[in-house]
Amino acid sequence: QVQLVESGGGLVQAGDSLRLSCAASGRTFSSYTMGWFRQAPGKEREFVAAFKRSGSTYYADSVKGRFTISRDNAKNTLYLQMNSLKPEDTGVYYCAADSERRHTATMVEQYDYWGQGTQVTVSS
Repeated sequence: QVQLVESGGGLVQAGDSLRLSCAASGRTFSSYTMGWFRQAPGKEREFVAAFKRSGSTYYADSVKGRFTISRDNAKNTLYLQMNSLKPEDTGVYYCAADSERRHTATMVEQYDYWGQGTQVTVSS
C-alpha cells in the first residue's frame, strides 16, 4: 500500500512554469513505476509522463520538450517540472504508482494507486 499526495498546482499565465510534487508514503518508493496524468473537464484522464523503476522516462507528445519528470527516492518524492505552459495544459494533475514490473508505463489502468489530484489552470 502507498499513499500519494500531490501539491504545487495553481493559476498561472501562458508561458509560465510550475513544479508539481508528489509525496509518497508506505512501501519502498523506489520499487514503483511512477506516473503523472491529467484530466480536463469533460475529458478522459490522459497520460502526461512516467518514470519507470528502471530509470526510463516517458512523455506524452504534447508535453515533450516542455515538461520534465524526476524523482528523489531518498525523499520519496516525484516531481513534474512544467515550463512554457499552455491553456491546453489546464486540468487536474494526478500522481500514480504502479507496483508491477511491466513493459508499459503510459496506461491509466496499469496504475494501482492514485493521489487526490492538484488543479493546474493556465490562462491565455
